[in-house]
Amino acid sequence: MLNTLNVKICSGENALNKTFILNAPFKHIVIDDFFTEDFCQKLLDEFPSFDKKLAINENGEVGMKAVHEHVSDISESYKKLDALVQSKEFIKLIEGITGINDLIYDPYYFGGGTHNNLHGQDLDPHVDFTRHPKLGLHRRMNLIVYLNKEWKKEWGGNIELHKNPRLQPEHDEIISVEPLFNRAVIFETNNISWHGFPRINLPEDKQQLSRKSFALYYYTSKRDEPIKPHSTIYVERHLPENIKPDTTLTEPQYQDIQRLLNRRDQHLERLYSYITNNAEEIAGLKHQLLVSRQKSKPKGNIAPVITAVHDDSELLAKILEYENSSSWKITSPLRKIVGFFRK
Repeated sequence: MLNTLNVKICSGENALNKTFILNAPFKHIVIDDFFTEDFCQKLLDEFPSFDKKLAINENGEVGMKAVHEHVSDISESYKKLDALVQSKEFIKLIEGITGINDLIYDPYYFGGGTHNNLHGQDLDPHVDFTRHPKLGLHRRMNLIVYLNKEWKKEWGGNIELHKNPRLQPEHDEIISVEPLFNRAVIFETNNISWHGFPRINLPEDKQQLSRKSFALYYYTSKRDEPIKPHSTIYVERHLPENIKPDTTLTEPQYQDIQRLLNRRDQHLERLYSYITNNAEEIAGLKHQLLVSRQKSKPKGNIAPVITAVHDDSELLAKILEYENSSSWKITSPLRKIVGFFRK
């Protein structure tokens, strides 16, 4: 059945599953010749051109990565691809490879679809968000198929799987995979599935090329091993190895440092916005709770109950004050206090 649906792999899931489980730095597998040759060529031929409207990055600016999430609208071949990846036969194949059962296809392709990365684009090491923002499902695995017939390792853009990107490169465990035509990379997504790719640096006569891929994420309704929920978390890259003490910086080295600093500042700005928005939302909820408790105060001579409500209100007000404080030192005890009230 899968052969008629343009997938070249139709057997051997047990061997692939063993490889998937044993691979380091986390569960993953690289499979060449994933689709049939003709079908993959059609996906490349019909790959959408770079669209600036689909390249708005996390800072609200036009970047060098365009993402087309409406896959079935691209072309007839992509409509077939969309039908394939949601079919029972294909999902069963992926479950056999990964050992993750009851996978659920994402009809929104949230963050997925076709990815078109231009010269100069990179992706800092990161772990992906853990819950689907619309469906609330648990994100469990990534499937990426690359569509680049002409690519060299020294051009950058190779997907890198990290043990821990916060470690210096010599202490980190990094698997680098070139984004070659019809090559699939499948990996589990959790709190340790760090991945990204270094800056694309194409030769001057090759800058008409771009790094093309198709990405799809599968979900489940529950996790056997719970993990702490989080949004996508990035780690800025380390300074390049050629930047050392007691040396004069070249212009390219200076630009590298400037780019890293700008990226760090952008991440911090987004985190600040995220924290302040959350604080505002929590403050509104706490205010509603205070108002609700005031309205529900019992009437009559029930002094102990009124005192308890009054004490709760004072404590909630104190929590509100802490939540709006700029001191990072109170973050840990604050979470414990908020957790107490959620019980």
